Amino acid sequence: MEFVHKTVLLYEAVDALNCQSDRIYIDATAGGGGHSFEIAKRIGSQGQLLSFDVDDDAIKAASEKLKDFPNAKVIKSSYTQIPDVLKELGIEKITGGILFDLGASSHQLTTQSRGFSFMKEARLDMRFNQNETFTAYEIVNKYTETEIANIIFKYGEEKLSRRIAKKIIEKRKEKPIETTIELASIIKSCAPFSKSGMHPATRTFQALRIAVNKELESIETTLQQIIHLLDKDARIVVISFHSLEDRLVKNIFKQYSMDCLCPIEQLICSCEPKQLKILAKKPLIPSSAELKDNSSARSAKMRVAEKI
Repeated sequence: MEFVHKTVLLYEAVDALNCQSDRIYIDATAGGGGHSFEIAKRIGSQGQLLSFDVDDDAIKAASEKLKDFPNAKVIKSSYTQIPDVLKELGIEKITGGILFDLGASSHQLTTQSRGFSFMKEARLDMRFNQNETFTAYEIVNKYTETEIANIIFKYGEEKLSRRIAKKIIEKRKEKPIETTIELASIIKSCAPFSKSGMHPATRTFQALRIAVNKELESIETTLQQIIHLLDKDARIVVISFHSLEDRLVKNIFKQYSMDCLCPIEQLICSCEPKQLKILAKKPLIPSSAELKDNSSARSAKMRVAEKI
């Protein structure tokens, strides 16, 4: 199946990296290679680009897109492994910058067999990395009612999380919940109407996807590691697609850009020197022209910081 994905904030994100021809850049989430292609074009033969992804379809698409750039390398590995991969390659610092385009790609969301969509019949899956064994099926059919409710509330910010979890438990006692459509129907029976026009299953499916892939934990740990690997003046660009991600990125950037985080009663500061300079107080959002062309970009927010 052809990898179809419209790159969000393409030029804005690559512009924010301030690409230079003699430095090392990383695309932490290559997807179809849209951002990677633009970075590779700008850094020329003297620069180096490493593009990471765990999705086989994404790896294939990005490799094809970057085939004419000898300075670009596509690596099948999670962005959580970037520090280890750099060590193996003998790279001590990211001298140019790194880009994170978080969340699922359009290709993953629309590929029926991947089980991300509540609009298409598929087995409950939701794995980014198909080599992993843990899927949404395990959560829905094996977790306790409290565990399911907590996941839906924490990662989906769904107010009806307890009602949905209770209904899931009731239905799975009759038989296992096997497919996306089955689950979506159960959720819809708990909340058949939505004033916002959002499908009732949207938040729950988001929560399950985040839980299956340990997205928030991975983002937090990785960003903290990457900040220490950035060389002076190197930039970090993060595109997020929901409030939980954006809040996490905002807080980490704030933490590493402050002079002191010590309690007010502590007389002597014990903080490390600040690491980052935030380049824009407010996140950048897609233009009206981009939103008209790509509705999936509507929730995107981009934050940029520079190592000092």
